[in-house]
Amino acid sequence: MSSAPVDRHLDWPDCRNARDLGGLPTSDGRVIRTGALIRSDCLQFLTPEGVAIVRKAGVSRVVDLRSEAEVTGFPTPFTADPIGMHVPVQDTADPGDQTTIVGTCIAMLDQRPEYFAAAVLAIAEAPEGAVVVHCYGGKDRTGMVVALALAAAGVPEDEIVADYALTQARLAPMLAEQLAAEPDESLHPEMIEFRDTRPASLTAILRHLDTKYGGPVPYLHHGGLTEAQLETLKARLLA
Repeated sequence: MSSAPVDRHLDWPDCRNARDLGGLPTSDGRVIRTGALIRSDCLQFLTPEGVAIVRKAGVSRVVDLRSEAEVTGFPTPFTADPIGMHVPVQDTADPGDQTTIVGTCIAMLDQRPEYFAAAVLAIAEAPEGAVVVHCYGGKDRTGMVVALALAAAGVPEDEIVADYALTQARLAPMLAEQLAAEPDESLHPEMIEFRDTRPASLTAILRHLDTKYGGPVPYLHHGGLTEAQLETLKARLLA
């Protein structure tokens, strides 16, 4: 059973969904170190005060999972910074299932395993300090990369899913604002489908990885990660 979800929210001005993954337990009795891995929504919204807070937190790498077009159109304060690292996990030219968020995420995973492996490797091989992983909302692309990294470190699935579910509460006010601003209520179901963060979505994605690849770790091997690189990831993340 998962422990009760803990709100590890970080108060980064104008970020809605930043949290430290420290304290999540592993199946062998260890925990993810505090200040090792942080997940967030897009840092393009950070105020100057927020940028200073991120630097003070000892962040050594910011892994931006967004597409080339997103980064070009909406750079963050770290896009051109030495600690910034662009590792897109999708190619917008790829076909995909655009009817459900689960289908869209599974298409990304199946079409570009090397992209996801590269994102996890960026965490493993970062300089000493905290690694921030973000996309736009910090939910789906970030959620998959974080889930892969945590699973490789030995965090049980129920803990990974419980962490993923924390995003729902963090982004609920924004979704409510977006729904209120859209007068065409016939569009609301699609908006909810792609902008809500349901635990069942990540569970379905993980079941796909189990069925097709044998689990998150075999999937990362499929994407090109070696066992030595996964051990580097564990050494970095685990207390």
